[in-house]
Amino acid sequence: MYREFSFPILQTSNSVFSSPVEIANILGETFQSVSSTASYNSRFLEIKRRAERTPINFSTRSFFPYNCDFTMTELKKALLQVHNTSPGPDGITYTMLRHLNPNSLSNILFLFKRVLKEHCFPSSRREAIVIPILKPGKVATDPLSYRPIALTSCFCKTFERMVNTRLVYVLEKEKCIFPLQSGFRKGRSTLDNLVFLESQIRDAFVKRNHLVSLFFDIEKAYDRTWRYGILRNMYDFGIRGNLPIFIFNFLAVRYFYVRIGHSSSLKCMQDQGVPQGSVLSVTLFNIHMSNILHQLPPSVRGMFYVDDLQVSCQGSDIGLIERQLQLTVNRLVKWCDQNGHAISPSKSSCVHFCRKHNLHPDPSIHIGNIQIPVVSEVRFLGVIFDSKLTFLPHVLYLRKKCEHTRSLNIL
Repeated sequence: MYREFSFPILQTSNSVFSSPVEIANILGETFQSVSSTASYNSRFLEIKRRAERTPINFSTRSFFPYNCDFTMTELKKALLQVHNTSPGPDGITYTMLRHLNPNSLSNILFLFKRVLKEHCFPSSRREAIVIPILKPGKVATDPLSYRPIALTSCFCKTFERMVNTRLVYVLEKEKCIFPLQSGFRKGRSTLDNLVFLESQIRDAFVKRNHLVSLFFDIEKAYDRTWRYGILRNMYDFGIRGNLPIFIFNFLAVRYFYVRIGHSSSLKCMQDQGVPQGSVLSVTLFNIHMSNILHQLPPSVRGMFYVDDLQVSCQGSDIGLIERQLQLTVNRLVKWCDQNGHAISPSKSSCVHFCRKHNLHPDPSIHIGNIQIPVVSEVRFLGVIFDSKLTFLPHVLYLRKKCEHTRSLNIL
């Protein structure tokens, strides 16, 4: 059960909101605006309008194994993989589903088969309850300071998990996802990205070279993912039949309510982006971003973990490195402009890894007319990398964190 708590007064440029219903509604409007079509720039809106005039037809007469009926084994496996999370609007929990008798499970399986075959996704399963959580270090009175945590139907997420297992299998088997894209893939983790970057830095030090790394921040990556772009990529991958048609219907129209204590907002629509709180969302996001690393020139290497993109270039000539990375940035910005994303220059960062003692200028790389800030250390996937690769800032950070953590301090 959701626990009631006191919520601070919210302020916008011209209004103050104090009652739970008012706060819920203004947060709902804020979350809705982030994922609305209006959040895209005019250049992409024209690209979007032209592209979406061509409908995507996933119908096929060919047989593909991923379109066959679901089995009881798949349903039971999906229920075994879940954790006890809060229920969605229907109030059904995973504990309830796991304790159903065989006849009830058979009925659920029959329903799931019909949804896949008849291409009819219940509209009530497209709704979510959103709980706003204040982001660390943000101003509590600003509606933009809150992160939406979506509670969706556990019943629907069980079905999504079954679909996701098949979809991931096809993507991996057909090598649709770039090898250096490691987020939420079997046998891959943040360690792949961290070790990859560290190996590059140490290799540069051994060769007495410079290595310049760029760490990009993609603004509202999940909320602005182009749904038609996901479907188009799936079509280009050769995926046809019931599975992609289900995903087409699944993405069609999404709604949510913001809950504050016992009060809820009016119904809000998530116009674009992948659904918050969905099992399929990460896979669908990976599908949409699957082409971004193909934009890198041969001299530049990079890795992608969900929405954390890092690219590096190594060499003895800092001027040449700067030109190669500027070319890379230009290509990435162009790709983002054509796919509905945007890279934030102020939240991105550049680190010049080098152990040379002679004086040399730091690289100057721009996104548009704004220079990417050059910093001496950066936090990447939970680890702080400094320009000399001593890891001293990371050790000091861990020490400070341990001192302020009550349970560890007792030890």
